Amino acid sequence: MSAPDLTSFADLGPAQLAAAVIAVYLVVGEPFVGYVLHRRFEGRLRSDPAARRSFYRRLLVLEWGLAAVTLVVWLAAPHVGAADVGLRLPTGLPGPLTSVVVVALLVLAVLSVRALRSGALAGPPPEALRRTRPGDARHAEPPGHAALALLPRSTGERRLFALVGVTAGVCEEWLYRGFFLAVVAALAPGLPALVLVLVAGVAFGLAHAYQGPTGVLTTGVLGALLAGVYLSTGSLLLPVLLHAAIDLRFLLVPSSALPSASVVPVR
Repeated sequence: MSAPDLTSFADLGPAQLAAAVIAVYLVVGEPFVGYVLHRRFEGRLRSDPAARRSFYRRLLVLEWGLAAVTLVVWLAAPHVGAADVGLRLPTGLPGPLTSVVVVALLVLAVLSVRALRSGALAGPPPEALRRTRPGDARHAEPPGHAALALLPRSTGERRLFALVGVTAGVCEEWLYRGFFLAVVAALAPGLPALVLVLVAGVAFGLAHAYQGPTGVLTTGVLGALLAGVYLSTGSLLLPVLLHAAIDLRFLLVPSSALPSASVVPVR
């Protein structure tokens, strides 16, 4: 594995301040914004049949918008080449370790789909029904079920979710692996690739704080593995494909195997 070839923060030129602000936002701001948006979304699920589709559209706008902003910032950094942010084809075939990681991720994805298709999670989680105060709607779903609340149920939701899955693969890999790691490498030149992998994992895990500690740990490990794949191939191509495939696997899970989002009126 090798880090982006940036010798100092000055390599970012006039884009230094904007790049630093975005990097801080990805680590500090995104966890807070994501947590608030998801809790509001979960509350709306109980009374608004269009809540999931509306939330998907909002995700598409937010992720593509932030990706576009960072792309402009990168273009304003004349000394940061496409190779420094992973915008190139892989420099070679994945090494043995990278190949093992890729296979392991695909196997885990298949196993998780089988587990979800088994129907073990069908039906509303008991915690979701414990709503005794009007304010509970905003925090209706416990952290362990926050990710499940996002999964599509209807045909229309599945179409939008397919776009969200592809968007996550493209935009989040660009943001958290390509752009973010380039900024970190510029801020702290000479960091070992392993440290960059760990930093990428922590940032990506925190971005999923709405899923609770287990979700942070799981997505953090995934983020670190994808960062390792990126740094070992020198390209975002394989991480993008893996990330999109991991998200799109949920389209293979029938709605009957997922917890229902019942409307529980306040009395």
